[in-house]
Amino acid sequence: MVMVTYPDAHILDVVGPLEVLTGAKFFLPRGPEPYEITVVAAEPGPVSTTSGIAVTAQASFDEASRAETPIDTLIISGGHGTMAAIEDPALLDFVRQAATRARRIVSICTGAMILAEIGLLNGRRATTHWWWCPILETRYPSVLVERDAIFVQDGNIWTSAGVTAGMDLALALVESDFGHDIALQVARYNVMYMMRPGGQSQFSAHLVADRAEDPAINATLRHILSDPGAALTVTALAARACLSERTFARRFREETGMTPAAYVEAARLQAARVALETTGTGIEQIARKTGFQSGERMRRAFQRHMGISATEYRDRFRGSTGDAPIRASPA
Repeated sequence: MVMVTYPDAHILDVVGPLEVLTGAKFFLPRGPEPYEITVVAAEPGPVSTTSGIAVTAQASFDEASRAETPIDTLIISGGHGTMAAIEDPALLDFVRQAATRARRIVSICTGAMILAEIGLLNGRRATTHWWWCPILETRYPSVLVERDAIFVQDGNIWTSAGVTAGMDLALALVESDFGHDIALQVARYNVMYMMRPGGQSQFSAHLVADRAEDPAINATLRHILSDPGAALTVTALAARACLSERTFARRFREETGMTPAAYVEAARLQAARVALETTGTGIEQIARKTGFQSGERMRRAFQRHMGISATEYRDRFRGSTGDAPIRASPA
């Protein structure tokens, strides 16, 4: 297994997935390490990250290229240094060459930009950090960007959303390699949810609210989040913002990249997910409280965005006892 890094990568994009992957050894029969990992960079030795903490590369791109041995998994880290990395011919040449001998290829966060730069994502489904999804779409129009996915598998290429989503992807790799039971134990050990491909939305209505600059739109976003079960029609929201419906809808989309109706549904879905994870309240009652009006409407929203029903979501992400979601301690 090869992890590619570079200056100003995000340290969690490097160590997060590796901690999950290497954690599998605690739950497998004694024997060879499940994953032999080599960190590679332009030169062996310390590589700075955005946190100021350095990671150590065991080999240079040139040394790793000369090895010519098969690679089980090629992982490309992400971070603030990505845009500089895609201008580095040595890095791009190494990834291009290594990909030809890798069983599977993985990007963490903005590492997807590197895969896209060398054409590996052309015509493929992929994702990246939510902030970078529009950039990935614009810069590489042949990539089929899935903005709401925590991670995406398309053939032998896996891409993940930002930062901790790389750990979710790594957990899915463990499950693919060693089965559900081992992956579940690794998840519990790392105090993680047991994630599934395409099962969770990375999209957060709160994240959108945090980036709105127009005071009227920002106030509207906060109003929606504070009471998603209210009557939140465009007419009512525009009147609250003291704008015409047309101006309100235009400004809203400029600020958020979404229509008002899409944002309202995202906020309601988020509120419903929290209720399903943390309470024993009935589906119909949650649907009414969060503005879906009926359990059937909420079910359709969950199917559209999450790929599973509200009931399946509760079964998957709520603890088997008590009202709190699973937060297992290492055992």
